[in-house]
Amino acid sequence: MKALRFLLIIVCAYFLASCVSTKQADSNSNLERARQTLDSLYLNYSVSNSHLLRENYPFNEQYKVTYLASENQTNMPNQFSYLWPYSGTFSAVNSLLEATHDKKYQQLLEKQVLPGLEEYFDTERTPIAYSSYIRTAPTSDRFYDDNIWVGIDFIDIYQITKEKKYLDKAQLIWNFIESGTDSLLGDGIYWCEQKKESKNTCSNAPGSVFALKLFKATNDSLYFKRGKELYKWTQKNLQDSTDYLYFDNIRLDGKIGKAKFAYNSGQMMQSAALLYQLTKNPDYLKDAQSIAKECYNYFFTDFTTDTGESLKMLKQGNIWFTAVMLRGFIELYQLDQNKTFIDAFNQCLSYAWDNARDENGLFSTDLTGNNNNEKKWLLTQAAMVEMYSRLATIQ
Repeated sequence: MKALRFLLIIVCAYFLASCVSTKQADSNSNLERARQTLDSLYLNYSVSNSHLLRENYPFNEQYKVTYLASENQTNMPNQFSYLWPYSGTFSAVNSLLEATHDKKYQQLLEKQVLPGLEEYFDTERTPIAYSSYIRTAPTSDRFYDDNIWVGIDFIDIYQITKEKKYLDKAQLIWNFIESGTDSLLGDGIYWCEQKKESKNTCSNAPGSVFALKLFKATNDSLYFKRGKELYKWTQKNLQDSTDYLYFDNIRLDGKIGKAKFAYNSGQMMQSAALLYQLTKNPDYLKDAQSIAKECYNYFFTDFTTDTGESLKMLKQGNIWFTAVMLRGFIELYQLDQNKTFIDAFNQCLSYAWDNARDENGLFSTDLTGNNNNEKKWLLTQAAMVEMYSRLATIQ
């Protein structure tokens, strides 16, 4: 009997060690994937004698973006990346620094990422903020959501390093964000400073996250108040009551833009999780879990590999939207330890590593690898770095 009990203890210990070993292997694999993808990014998008980056690989000087508010900007060829894709590299390097605490990534921020970011910093208009294109070019529009993403990165790097200059920059950006609110529609942040025609989830959901992160960093209750208000306003005006997911925008005439994007719902998930952390109100946890379940159902699809393995695959689309959604899933995981969604990301991104990269180590937007993009977007690569890095932090 004693021998049998001893044998059971040995077997259990073996399987426990195996599980720990597998988790560590997954973490290490994701970290290495993040490092390699960041290396490929800088190898293929860098510009000689500049901190700036190209928008696409291969570079095409006649390429015109399609995601801006002004037609006169859209029709201008761009030599360099716009702010939105460039800022993705800030998130990417930040996430690697958080995952590794390797000082070389802080040096990369200081010597490469942030000097390049300052090329977009507009001090001519007030409040000062980041423009959508470099300041040496003709004046470009300024987007509230662009600035929020940058602000979140500054507050995150402040929390890692405790260097006040990063907090100061985040608070400066917040001043610009507040200038983009008014009482029309009851509250809410506009999308674009120059075209105040709609209030979008992509401004208000991360606006709430940004404010709550500022509160955690400063303990200033005004940030908590605004984070909570923006969450409630977005929930009231832009949530689809049939499935907990979020529509894209509401125009000033009340018309709803009903497209559903992963990052919008993901940021409301993260905001709800942060509000639960701060208040312990179970309604926020329920909100976050409901959004998570529906994001899983809506943005993933069943997929069978060539070898017959079944897994959940992220639907083809904007990969950066997916990376921002992952932030919400991870924030929720820290609360409820439900690994279902994290496991789905791990399986999908592990498959993508083997099937969706080209010979340059760059990813297409179809993570099954069935469809290959001829041109690879900078923001897609930055998003993959971020996702692999963030997954590496989960044991």
